[in-house]
Amino acid sequence: MKTKTQIEIIGLCKDGIAFCEAHGLSQVFAAYANECATEWIMEVGFNENSGYVYIALENGVSICSMLGREVDYIVTDFEDGEEHLFDSYEEAQDFLTNKNPNA
Repeated sequence: MKTKTQIEIIGLCKDGIAFCEAHGLSQVFAAYANECATEWIMEVGFNENSGYVYIALENGVSICSMLGREVDYIVTDFEDGEEHLFDSYEEAQDFLTNKNPNA
């Protein structure tokens, strides 16, 4: 028997989702489905500081969209807080592999 998983969308207004946020979420979910649907989702949400809607994956890549635009793939270095933006999931994966060759 399969277990059901519930995903909470963090940071969005309880009164509704704005058009740009909804469109951005559709963009990041489409990218997730097309690029990395086997990866575990840690969190889905909206970052008020950056304006990004995002899916944070357990492997260290976040799929993001600002104002419903094309997605970016972000890898955050948790040692220094620096964010590295990529145009493709493959580039983000390559960065992670080269940063942590033993992972």
